[in-house]
Amino acid sequence: MDDSHAVVVGAGIGGLSAALALHRRGWRVTVLERAAELREVGAGLTLMANALRGLDALGLGPAVRRGGHAEAPGGIRDRRGRWLSRVDGAELTRQLGTTAVGVHRAMLHRALREALPASSLRTDAEVEHVESGPGRAEVHYRGHAGSQTVTADLVVAADGLRSRIRAQLWPQHPAPAYAGSTAWRAAIAFPDPVPVAISWGPGAEFGMVPLGGGQVYWYGALNAPPGGHAPDELAALRERFGDWHDPVPALLAATPPGVVLRNDIYHLAVPLPSYVRGRVALLGDAAHAMTPNLGQGAGQAIEDAVVLGAVCADGAEGLPAALAAYDEQRRPRSQAIARAAFNAGRYGQQLRNPVAVALRDTALRLTPARTALRGMARYAGWRPPAG
Repeated sequence: MDDSHAVVVGAGIGGLSAALALHRRGWRVTVLERAAELREVGAGLTLMANALRGLDALGLGPAVRRGGHAEAPGGIRDRRGRWLSRVDGAELTRQLGTTAVGVHRAMLHRALREALPASSLRTDAEVEHVESGPGRAEVHYRGHAGSQTVTADLVVAADGLRSRIRAQLWPQHPAPAYAGSTAWRAAIAFPDPVPVAISWGPGAEFGMVPLGGGQVYWYGALNAPPGGHAPDELAALRERFGDWHDPVPALLAATPPGVVLRNDIYHLAVPLPSYVRGRVALLGDAAHAMTPNLGQGAGQAIEDAVVLGAVCADGAEGLPAALAAYDEQRRPRSQAIARAAFNAGRYGQQLRNPVAVALRDTALRLTPARTALRGMARYAGWRPPAG
């Protein structure tokens, strides 16, 4: 392969996955990250079967499985702890070929980072503008040495929910919209076993995921106006969720002050008409920021990266056709999952009407477990391209 060069803007999970996918296909890769140091802010996440297959394709699946926690059977409960729906872990693995794994976000980020050449990563690099010409693209950024420009055959915009590159290339497209909920999350030391479970109350949700190594990731979400803030976020959570079923109060009691992250939930409510413009490809949240209700945000970014690497396997030669294939393969699936995630939130965490809540809960209890698993397989059954 010739010296095909890709610039990846953003060193989150999606950006590093894309950089690794291209690097493994023979591309020279430069990752530009605006933060002064590479570190992933966050708590935990669940990697479904599709994400794990994507990581297998990147050569990281075994290491991530070792560093995470294979999820035990769990499901959905109400705020009193009554099970509404149960997931049979063995049956889920049988249907999908691999179990889901709970991991600390920092562990996954580190594994991706360490798989790349250290020379490919540039921090303190704030991308200001991208010019995509017929033959090459130019990325203008401000670094510690002032304004700089780097040329590339391909630019991967993995710069997140508030993507500057998306706004530049699609200036008329609506900005991300508030989804109606705010969320708190933390990863804490918690020695007692917990199931992988979501609990619903009116306009509220609490979830827990074991991460391995005596750690648990928990999150709480509430219907709320955007921009809210409490003087003591943990105290506010204890007041709101303190009377929920065990181990919710115990998890909150075990959480140290100062480790709770609070974020309003935004999503790209209007789907993009394309993920490609010239020699620029959008990826991850920059392309399809979605609500977390299906646990597919990281998984879809990893899928994007694996597909992008596959279609670009021949290097810069034939890049327009390769990027057209990327858009054709990724946009329908990721946008469908984004719609499904938003609807899952509306009929799950955000539902408040007592009659509607009772009907939903009854429907869940009456739905056979095998039917529920088939629904999960629609999103987690993806497999990487061959080759």
